[in-house]
Amino acid sequence: MGKRVSTGITGLDEMLCGGFLPQSAVLVRGAAGVGKTTLGLQFLIHGAVQENEPGLLVTFEEFPESLYRDARSLGWELRDLEERGGVRILLTSPQVFLASLESPGSPLAELIRAHGIKRLVLDSMTHAHKLARSAEELREVNARVVNALKREEITSILLSEAPNTTSLALTDAALQAEGSLLFIVDGVLLLGFVEVDSVMFRALTVLKLRGSDHAKEIRRFEIGPGGIAVLDRFQGHEGVLTGAPRVLPSLRPDVR
Repeated sequence: MGKRVSTGITGLDEMLCGGFLPQSAVLVRGAAGVGKTTLGLQFLIHGAVQENEPGLLVTFEEFPESLYRDARSLGWELRDLEERGGVRILLTSPQVFLASLESPGSPLAELIRAHGIKRLVLDSMTHAHKLARSAEELREVNARVVNALKREEITSILLSEAPNTTSLALTDAALQAEGSLLFIVDGVLLLGFVEVDSVMFRALTVLKLRGSDHAKEIRRFEIGPGGIAVLDRFQGHEGVLTGAPRVLPSLRPDVR
């Protein structure tokens, strides 16, 4: 099957049975502020520093200065890494990005090949989807992005924002908003906030990993110096995907 592509997040790699499959496209979907961009940066920085795999962050809204600041707060000197060529940052528009994907002579294609880009994070597919005016166009946008990245033999993470901050569940509305993307990508990670006993936790689960086994549980994670740390799974509760889990009946003091 070949060497796995490590995310640089120990607990997550464990859930992925070693990491992503090479040249796969993975959707990371979650609420605003839950840590999607942090996960993407950690993936790129680990690749550049530990695996000698140059990375590219394509962003439609974050200016580099903002990314430098956020990375520095976690102990990463992203500007220095960019100056050394380990990670490139491309601020562009969805229109330009989509047009560049299918042009072999575009600046994007030349950047990927000239710098040997092996990892890419796209922030975010939510903005690219705004270009679609119908379900058919949405499917076309999704296919163009994923197929183009696979042609370049890149392992990619596609970020997508979920409107509900306290639920990991994929509702009918979520499926409609993502269109065919959930089925086109090779993997799906769901991130969200979960309330347990009036305390908010961050939660992560692997919904799909084509061609590989993966952990099925929902785990807590924290963000601090060094980035994301995936911790233990939620125990003693049911309905964690909803964001408001309940204590299992067998553990309730009022149940005999």
